[in-house]
This record gives sequence, structure tokens and C-alpha cells, in this order.
Amino acid sequence: MPAIPTIAYLAQGKVRLKPPTEPARTIESPFANGIRERESRAQQRNSWKAQTDGSPFSGAMVWGKGAGQQGPTPIYITSISGSPDQGRLIYSLESGSMCALLETQNLGAEERRLWNHNNFKLQHIRACPATGHLAFSILHTNGSANLGIMLKGETGLKELTEGDSVDTAPHWVPGRDRKIVFQSAGLGRNRHGHFLALGPFSIQELNMDTAEMTTLLEDPKVDYVAPRITADGAMYYIRRPYTPTEGLRPLQTLKDFFLFPFRLAFAVFQFLNFFSVSFSGKKLTSAGDARTKEMNLRQMMIWGNIIQANQNNQAEEGMDLVPTTWQLARRRDGREEIVVKGVLAYDLAADGTIAYSNGNAVFLLSPDGRKERLVMEKLIEQVVILPEGAVPA
Repeated sequence: MPAIPTIAYLAQGKVRLKPPTEPARTIESPFANGIRERESRAQQRNSWKAQTDGSPFSGAMVWGKGAGQQGPTPIYITSISGSPDQGRLIYSLESGSMCALLETQNLGAEERRLWNHNNFKLQHIRACPATGHLAFSILHTNGSANLGIMLKGETGLKELTEGDSVDTAPHWVPGRDRKIVFQSAGLGRNRHGHFLALGPFSIQELNMDTAEMTTLLEDPKVDYVAPRITADGAMYYIRRPYTPTEGLRPLQTLKDFFLFPFRLAFAVFQFLNFFSVSFSGKKLTSAGDARTKEMNLRQMMIWGNIIQANQNNQAEEGMDLVPTTWQLARRRDGREEIVVKGVLAYDLAADGTIAYSNGNAVFLLSPDGRKERLVMEKLIEQVVILPEGAVPA
């Protein structure tokens, strides 16, 4: 059995590190902690606005809803990547409209900010093992996404693709550091520019020298996502059935018609609930935290689709979060082989070892087919194998 590598994974917006002989731990971001501290000081300075003496012209009624009572802005780690330098990990962070690109040194002991901006959102970052250049997906407000690149030692971004499409999950081709493979899907819109549908994901290869794109794999009935090409020319990817956007359904329209009175009553209730919170500080309902629901939904947006979790699998820890139709496949010499089923995310080591997650656990699959579970945790959306010696003694 090959030596167990160090695994980094992304779960519920946090970076987790699993050394071979230690339990998993969270890598804290000083940059994120700084944001929280500034928000806390600002909230303390404005807390007097929320004070009330019983008058309808005091507190939140004057200064606005939630004045001085706003909770902290959620901070999410949206993607992680290994680095050519030992002991380093690169990740993207979002807080409100701000996005930052950060690099840890000694895996959490130190942190360096590479880039931050309020108008760009970056995801699916991937460092080139040979050059240290970063490839990533740049998300736009109109729903499209293009590939981008940041050269090592520089702070500027350059977009490599364009058009009304979703280009994500880039990965550098070994031995050809000017080529990138990625997943791409076209966006369908109506004549007013509103989103209608997302097409099936295909696997594309981009030559940065010639700006030429080559389709490596596509099928109108299948999504091909998270592509990787190994040094021997094999291509790995996750395949899943393509689910087109549903159009107008007569039965659903009829259902909406009969539910209209109940939805109107719910809207009136929420209106009254607003006044209850404004004047008494108490809600009329004990419903769960909206921030938690938003977090769970966001974390389940994987590879361009919202995961419909199998509720029957939630009773037992470690069960697949995604169905068995999400399959990790390997294609070599035109032949496809299914490696393992129920795969949400994966990464490859140089010796052929595969680390993969079903969404609720991380497994290690050795080249000889032996499988070992390394850790169990909910909502794991990305897995990265770190090079040997990445964790300092």
C-alpha cells in the first residue's frame, strides 16, 4: 500500500487539512479574521442605533431595518489548490462583493494576499506545477464565466476565453504548460437576454499560444466535468447525466394557481413579522437561521449544478451525497473505463493514487484498486492531494 498522502479539502466554506497520522484540522485565514474583527468594531460603534425607548421614532425605525444589529457578513473559501512550493496552499475567499486570492505558507502558519477585488469573483483555481502560474474561472454578473490566468509574481488578471458560456474547472496539461483543459457549457437566453437554460458540459482544451480551442469530449446527453490529463496521456473526468432546464409545465402552473391564496397569506405574515422584529425585537416564528440555509445551498452548487441530495442517505454517515450516476471515468486510447461511482470531487497523485469524495467522506484509491476511507465530514466539495513533505514537522 502506497504511503498515505496529506489531503486538503474544502468543506462548508472552510479549508481542512488531513495529515497521514493526525486528525483533520481547519486552516484559519488571518485575512478572514481581520474582516470579522473590523465588522465587529463597526457593529459596536453603531450599536446605539438599535437602542429603543419604546417610541416608534427610535432605534431601527429611524435608522433603517437592522441598524446596529446586522450579523457578520458570511465569509466563504470557494476553492483550493496545491502549490509547486512545498508547504503552501492557495485558495480563493469571498465576503459580500469582495473576492481575494490568498496563499498560506507552512500550511496555515503564515498567509500572503496575492490579489483582491470587489468586482471580480474567482473560483476553481489551479496552480501550474511547472511554472506556478494560476488558472481559474472568472464569474460574471450575467451568469457567464470565463477562464482567467495570473502569472506568477504578478497581480494582474487576464481573461483567456470569452462569450456567453460557463467555462470552469481549468487544469494544466502536464509537460505542456501552455495548454489547459476545462469544462464548458453554453448559456441559452431569450431575446431580452434573460437566462433560459444551461447546455451540457463538454471538455475543451485551450492552447494559450494560438488561442485555439479543441473539443476533447462532448455528448448532448452527458455532462463531462472536472477534467484532468495525466503525464501518460490518460484523461480523467466526472461524467453524469445531463439534465436540461425544465420548460413550462401545465400541471405546475395549475398547482401555482391553487397555492396563490396560501402564498399571499404567507406574504402578509412576513409583513407583520417585520413589524414585530422592529418594535419588540422578537420574531413571530421560530424558523431556522436563513444564513445557515444559504450556506448549505451554496455549498451544494457543485460543477455548475445544485446537488439534489438523496434524503435516504442522510441517516448514515459517509453515504454518498451524489447518486451513483456521478462516475469518475478514465479515457485512454479512445476507450472509457469507469473507475469509481458516486464521485463529487477528486484529485490525482503522481503515483496514480486517487483521492476522491462522495460529498460526505474522503477516500483513497490506490493504483492496485484498494480503497481506504480517510475522513468523514459533511458537504465536502473539493479535494487536493498535497506533495510529500508538505506538512512541516
